[in-house]
Amino acid sequence: MATLSSPLRVCRGLLKELRAIQGPSYKKSAAYNYVMEQFRKNKVTSERHCRAVQEAHHDSQTYLCLLVSTRNHLVLHNIYHAKGERSAEEVAGVVGLRLPTQPGGKGWEK
Repeated sequence: MATLSSPLRVCRGLLKELRAIQGPSYKKSAAYNYVMEQFRKNKVTSERHCRAVQEAHHDSQTYLCLLVSTRNHLVLHNIYHAKGERSAEEVAGVVGLRLPTQPGGKGWEK
């Protein structure tokens, strides 16, 4: 995953993923409270600049990448691992292909 430029973008990304997982009531969850607490705790001020803040930012980027990748994996899994057997035409259609047709207009059959 490309490095996000600011902690605010990472925070927004994490909250977006929480909303996708938990629905509209995500602000009442313990995960939401924890994320907000950590971002407030590691906020950089003019008097404070330390390595721990950079490590926290990196950890949050890594966790965001995990959440996005997990969600994308589930979407792909649901698309390509449907229950039951599929016909050859359906499988070809899933990956964006068409089976060759026989002369006379009939498609490929078993």
